Amino acid sequence: MKQIQALRHGIRLYKNDLIAGYFYFRINTLADPYTIVGRGQPYRILLILSHMRSGSSLLTHLLNSNPEIIGYGETHIQYASEQDFKKLFVKVYLNSREFTQIEDLKKLQMTQNYVLDKVLHDNKFLTEDILNSQQVYAVFLLREPQRSLASIMDLKPHWDEEKACHYYINRLSSLVRYAQLINSKQRSLFLTYQQLLDHTDSVFTAFKDVLETREKFSEQYEVLRTTGMPSIGDSKGNIKAGRIIRNQRKLNHTISPDLIDKAKLQFEQCSEALSDYCSTIYHLDYS
Repeated sequence: MKQIQALRHGIRLYKNDLIAGYFYFRINTLADPYTIVGRGQPYRILLILSHMRSGSSLLTHLLNSNPEIIGYGETHIQYASEQDFKKLFVKVYLNSREFTQIEDLKKLQMTQNYVLDKVLHDNKFLTEDILNSQQVYAVFLLREPQRSLASIMDLKPHWDEEKACHYYINRLSSLVRYAQLINSKQRSLFLTYQQLLDHTDSVFTAFKDVLETREKFSEQYEVLRTTGMPSIGDSKGNIKAGRIIRNQRKLNHTISPDLIDKAKLQFEQCSEALSDYCSTIYHLDYS
Protein backbone atom coordinates (compact mmCIF):
# COMPACT_ATOMS: atom_id res chain seq x y z
CA MET A 1 0.00 0.00 0.00
CA LYS A 2 2.80 2.44 0.89
CA GLN A 3 4.54 1.69 -2.39
CA ILE A 4 1.34 2.43 -4.33
CA GLN A 5 0.84 5.69 -2.42
CA ALA A 6 4.45 6.69 -3.07
CA LEU A 7 4.02 5.90 -6.78
CA ARG A 8 0.85 8.00 -6.98
CA HIS A 9 2.57 10.84 -5.16
CA GLY A 10 5.50 10.67 -7.56
CA ILE A 11 3.17 10.71 -10.57
CA ARG A 12 1.35 13.77 -9.19
CA LEU A 13 4.64 15.61 -8.68
CA TYR A 14 5.77 14.72 -12.21
CA LYS A 15 2.44 15.88 -13.64
CA ASN A 16 2.62 19.15 -11.68
CA ASP A 17 6.18 19.76 -12.88
CA LEU A 18 5.14 19.18 -16.49
CA ILE A 19 2.21 21.61 -16.19
CA ALA A 20 4.34 24.24 -14.47
CA GLY A 21 7.02 23.87 -17.13
CA TYR A 22 4.44 24.28 -19.87
CA PHE A 23 3.10 27.52 -18.37
CA TYR A 24 6.58 28.90 -17.61
CA PHE A 25 7.67 28.27 -21.20
CA ARG A 26 4.64 29.89 -22.79
CA ILE A 27 4.60 32.87 -20.43
CA ASN A 28 8.27 33.70 -19.95
CA THR A 29 9.85 32.96 -23.33
CA LEU A 30 8.75 36.26 -24.90
CA ALA A 31 9.99 39.56 -23.45
CA ASP A 32 6.82 41.59 -24.01
CA PRO A 33 4.94 41.72 -20.66
CA TYR A 34 1.53 41.10 -22.24
CA THR A 35 2.25 38.38 -24.82
CA ILE A 36 2.99 34.65 -24.58
CA VAL A 37 4.15 31.93 -26.96
CA GLY A 38 1.46 30.62 -29.28
CA ARG A 39 -0.91 33.53 -28.81
CA GLY A 40 -1.03 36.50 -31.15
CA GLN A 41 -3.33 38.70 -29.05
CA PRO A 42 -1.78 40.38 -25.99
CA TYR A 43 -3.41 39.90 -22.62
CA ARG A 44 -5.22 42.64 -20.79
CA ILE A 45 -4.73 43.01 -17.04
CA LEU A 46 -7.90 43.36 -14.95
CA LEU A 47 -7.36 44.81 -11.47
CA ILE A 48 -9.96 44.87 -8.72
CA LEU A 49 -8.93 47.95 -6.74
CA SER A 50 -10.70 48.04 -3.42
CA HIS A 51 -10.37 47.77 0.36
CA MET A 52 -10.72 44.89 2.80
CA ARG A 53 -14.25 43.56 3.48
CA SER A 54 -15.72 45.37 0.47
CA GLY A 55 -17.27 42.35 -1.22
CA SER A 56 -14.25 41.99 -3.49
CA SER A 57 -14.24 38.19 -3.23
CA LEU A 58 -17.78 38.06 -4.57
CA LEU A 59 -16.81 40.49 -7.33
CA THR A 60 -13.82 38.30 -8.21
CA HIS A 61 -15.99 35.23 -8.64
CA LEU A 62 -18.66 37.07 -10.62
CA LEU A 63 -16.03 38.41 -13.01
CA ASN A 64 -14.64 34.89 -13.24
CA SER A 65 -18.05 33.62 -14.33
CA ASN A 66 -17.14 35.02 -17.75
CA PRO A 67 -14.83 32.59 -19.63
CA GLU A 68 -12.87 35.52 -21.07
CA ILE A 69 -11.50 36.30 -17.57
CA ILE A 70 -9.24 34.20 -15.35
CA GLY A 71 -8.17 34.91 -11.76
CA TYR A 72 -8.71 33.72 -8.22
CA GLY A 73 -8.21 36.60 -5.78
CA GLU A 74 -5.27 38.34 -4.13
CA THR A 75 -1.94 37.18 -5.53
CA HIS A 76 0.05 39.54 -3.26
CA ILE A 77 2.47 40.34 -6.08
CA GLN A 78 4.38 43.59 -5.65
CA TYR A 79 4.48 45.27 -9.04
CA ALA A 80 7.77 47.05 -9.71
CA SER A 81 7.33 47.13 -13.50
CA GLU A 82 5.11 45.81 -16.28
CA GLN A 83 7.34 42.73 -16.43
CA ASP A 84 5.81 41.62 -13.14
CA PHE A 85 2.58 40.92 -15.01
CA LYS A 86 4.37 37.76 -16.14
CA LYS A 87 4.42 36.70 -12.46
CA LEU A 88 0.68 37.32 -12.39
CA PHE A 89 0.12 35.07 -15.41
CA VAL A 90 2.12 32.24 -13.84
CA LYS A 91 0.41 32.50 -10.45
CA VAL A 92 -3.06 32.68 -11.90
CA TYR A 93 -2.71 29.80 -14.33
CA LEU A 94 -1.04 27.53 -11.78
CA ASN A 95 -3.37 28.32 -8.86
CA SER A 96 -6.80 28.97 -10.34
CA ARG A 97 -7.28 25.62 -12.04
CA GLU A 98 -7.01 21.98 -10.99
CA PHE A 99 -5.61 19.28 -13.27
CA THR A 100 -6.86 15.96 -11.96
CA GLN A 101 -8.60 14.38 -14.96
CA ILE A 102 -7.89 13.98 -18.67
CA GLU A 103 -10.58 16.51 -19.61
CA ASP A 104 -8.77 19.11 -17.49
CA LEU A 105 -6.11 19.32 -20.20
CA LYS A 106 -8.35 21.76 -22.08
CA LYS A 107 -7.49 24.26 -19.33
CA LEU A 108 -3.99 24.47 -20.79
CA GLN A 109 -5.27 26.44 -23.78
CA MET A 110 -4.86 29.93 -22.21
CA THR A 111 -7.59 31.51 -24.32
CA GLN A 112 -8.80 34.16 -21.84
CA ASN A 113 -8.50 37.85 -22.70
CA TYR A 114 -8.08 39.15 -19.13
CA VAL A 115 -5.88 37.98 -16.25
CA LEU A 116 -7.22 39.25 -12.93
CA ASP A 117 -5.62 40.35 -9.69
CA LYS A 118 -7.26 41.80 -6.61
CA VAL A 119 -5.35 44.58 -4.80
CA LEU A 120 -6.55 45.71 -1.37
CA HIS A 121 -3.39 47.20 0.16
CA ASP A 122 -1.15 50.17 -0.56
CA ASN A 123 2.21 48.38 -0.78
CA LYS A 124 1.50 46.40 -3.96
CA PHE A 125 2.34 49.00 -6.62
CA LEU A 126 6.01 49.80 -6.16
CA THR A 127 5.70 51.68 -9.45
CA GLU A 128 2.23 53.16 -9.82
CA ASP A 129 3.00 54.25 -13.40
CA ILE A 130 2.09 50.75 -14.60
CA LEU A 131 -1.54 51.83 -14.20
CA ASN A 132 -1.02 54.10 -17.21
CA SER A 133 -0.65 51.11 -19.53
CA GLN A 134 -3.39 50.80 -22.14
CA GLN A 135 -3.49 47.06 -21.35
CA VAL A 136 -4.50 47.67 -17.71
CA TYR A 137 -8.21 47.81 -16.83
CA ALA A 138 -9.67 48.37 -13.36
CA VAL A 139 -12.87 47.83 -11.42
CA PHE A 140 -13.03 50.08 -8.35
CA LEU A 141 -15.25 48.71 -5.58
CA LEU A 142 -16.33 50.60 -2.43
CA ARG A 143 -18.47 49.57 0.51
CA GLU A 144 -20.06 51.97 2.98
CA PRO A 145 -17.96 52.47 6.12
CA GLN A 146 -20.16 51.22 8.95
CA ARG A 147 -20.40 47.67 7.67
CA SER A 148 -16.86 47.74 6.26
CA LEU A 149 -15.25 48.80 9.53
CA ALA A 150 -17.21 46.31 11.63
CA SER A 151 -16.26 43.55 9.21
CA ILE A 152 -12.58 44.57 9.20
CA MET A 153 -12.51 44.36 12.99
CA ASP A 154 -14.21 40.97 12.82
CA LEU A 155 -11.50 39.80 10.42
CA LYS A 156 -8.69 41.35 12.45
CA PRO A 157 -9.64 41.14 16.13
CA HIS A 158 -6.22 42.52 17.15
CA TRP A 159 -7.09 45.84 15.48
CA ASP A 160 -8.88 48.58 17.38
CA GLU A 161 -11.46 50.81 15.70
CA GLU A 162 -8.96 53.64 15.18
CA LYS A 163 -6.61 51.38 13.23
CA ALA A 164 -9.47 49.99 11.14
CA CYS A 165 -10.69 53.52 10.36
CA HIS A 166 -7.16 54.68 9.54
CA TYR A 167 -6.75 51.83 7.05
CA TYR A 168 -10.14 52.51 5.44
CA ILE A 169 -9.61 56.27 5.04
CA ASN A 170 -6.05 55.90 3.71
CA ARG A 171 -7.05 53.15 1.33
CA LEU A 172 -9.87 55.22 -0.18
CA SER A 173 -7.40 58.06 -0.67
CA SER A 174 -5.11 55.67 -2.57
CA LEU A 175 -7.99 54.50 -4.77
CA VAL A 176 -8.60 58.09 -5.86
CA ARG A 177 -4.93 58.41 -6.79
CA TYR A 178 -5.07 55.19 -8.81
CA ALA A 179 -8.14 56.41 -10.71
CA GLN A 180 -6.36 59.68 -11.50
CA LEU A 181 -3.38 57.74 -12.86
CA ILE A 182 -5.56 55.52 -15.06
CA ASN A 183 -7.61 58.56 -16.10
CA SER A 184 -9.76 56.65 -18.56
CA LYS A 185 -13.46 55.87 -18.42
CA GLN A 186 -12.83 53.34 -21.20
CA ARG A 187 -10.54 51.32 -18.93
CA SER A 188 -12.10 51.76 -15.48
CA LEU A 189 -15.42 51.19 -13.76
CA PHE A 190 -16.58 52.33 -10.33
CA LEU A 191 -19.32 50.56 -8.39
CA THR A 192 -20.40 49.94 -4.81
CA TYR A 193 -21.06 46.68 -3.06
CA GLN A 194 -24.72 47.61 -2.68
CA GLN A 195 -25.01 48.12 -6.42
CA LEU A 196 -23.45 44.71 -6.95
CA LEU A 197 -26.17 43.15 -4.79
CA ASP A 198 -29.22 45.25 -5.69
CA HIS A 199 -28.61 46.07 -9.36
CA THR A 200 -26.66 43.05 -10.53
CA ASP A 201 -27.97 43.08 -14.10
CA SER A 202 -26.96 46.72 -14.56
CA VAL A 203 -23.53 45.94 -13.15
CA PHE A 204 -23.14 43.03 -15.59
CA THR A 205 -24.10 45.34 -18.45
CA ALA A 206 -21.44 47.80 -17.31
CA PHE A 207 -18.86 44.97 -17.20
CA LYS A 208 -19.61 44.12 -20.81
CA ASP A 209 -19.47 47.75 -21.90
CA VAL A 210 -16.13 48.57 -20.25
CA LEU A 211 -14.38 45.22 -20.76
CA GLU A 212 -15.86 44.68 -24.23
CA THR A 213 -16.58 41.03 -23.52
CA ARG A 214 -18.59 38.82 -25.86
CA GLU A 215 -19.57 36.28 -23.21
CA LYS A 216 -22.11 36.92 -20.46
CA PHE A 217 -21.63 37.25 -16.71
CA SER A 218 -23.65 35.15 -14.28
CA GLU A 219 -24.78 35.18 -10.65
CA GLN A 220 -23.73 31.52 -10.58
CA TYR A 221 -19.98 31.02 -10.38
CA GLU A 222 -17.43 28.25 -10.08
CA VAL A 223 -16.11 27.48 -6.59
CA LEU A 224 -12.34 27.16 -6.98
CA ARG A 225 -9.91 25.31 -4.74
CA THR A 226 -8.72 28.74 -3.58
CA THR A 227 -12.25 29.96 -2.76
CA GLY A 228 -12.51 30.91 0.91
CA MET A 229 -8.78 30.59 1.59
CA PRO A 230 -7.49 33.19 4.09
CA SER A 231 -5.26 35.87 2.52
CA ILE A 232 -6.71 35.09 -0.93
CA GLY A 233 -10.33 36.00 -0.39
CA ASP A 234 -13.31 35.95 1.96
CA SER A 235 -12.98 33.16 4.52
CA LYS A 236 -15.92 34.28 6.66
CA GLY A 237 -18.88 34.83 4.32
CA ASN A 238 -21.01 32.77 1.96
CA ILE A 239 -18.50 32.77 -0.87
CA LYS A 240 -18.54 28.97 -1.21
CA ALA A 241 -22.25 29.00 -2.08
CA GLY A 242 -21.41 29.40 -5.77
CA ARG A 243 -23.97 32.18 -6.17
CA ILE A 244 -24.85 35.59 -4.75
CA ILE A 245 -26.15 35.39 -1.17
CA ARG A 246 -27.82 38.70 -0.38
CA ASN A 247 -28.52 38.10 3.34
CA GLN A 248 -25.66 39.56 5.37
CA ARG A 249 -24.30 37.83 8.45
CA LYS A 250 -24.57 39.48 11.85
CA LEU A 251 -21.59 41.49 13.09
CA ASN A 252 -21.16 42.35 16.77
CA HIS A 253 -18.65 45.20 16.47
CA THR A 254 -19.85 48.78 16.90
CA ILE A 255 -17.87 51.80 15.77
CA SER A 256 -17.89 55.18 17.54
CA PRO A 257 -20.00 57.84 15.78
CA ASP A 258 -17.05 60.24 15.35
CA LEU A 259 -15.05 57.65 13.42
CA ILE A 260 -18.06 56.69 11.33
CA ASP A 261 -18.55 60.36 10.41
CA LYS A 262 -14.91 60.67 9.32
CA ALA A 263 -15.13 57.51 7.28
CA LYS A 264 -18.44 58.57 5.69
CA LEU A 265 -16.92 61.85 4.59
CA GLN A 266 -14.01 60.02 2.97
CA PHE A 267 -16.44 57.55 1.34
CA GLU A 268 -18.48 60.40 -0.16
CA GLN A 269 -15.39 62.26 -1.40
CA CYS A 270 -13.90 59.09 -2.85
CA SER A 271 -17.19 58.18 -4.57
CA GLU A 272 -17.40 61.62 -6.14
CA ALA A 273 -13.81 61.50 -7.38
CA LEU A 274 -14.11 57.96 -8.77
CA SER A 275 -17.29 59.00 -10.58
CA ASP A 276 -15.31 61.76 -12.30
CA TYR A 277 -12.54 59.47 -13.52
CA CYS A 278 -14.34 56.14 -14.10
CA SER A 279 -17.38 54.79 -15.84
CA THR A 280 -20.25 54.30 -13.39
CA ILE A 281 -23.64 52.69 -12.99
CA TYR A 282 -24.99 56.08 -13.98
CA HIS A 283 -28.59 56.02 -12.82
CA LEU A 284 -27.94 54.47 -9.38
CA ASP A 285 -27.12 55.89 -5.95
CA TYR A 286 -23.74 55.37 -4.25
CA SER A 287 -25.23 54.05 -1.04
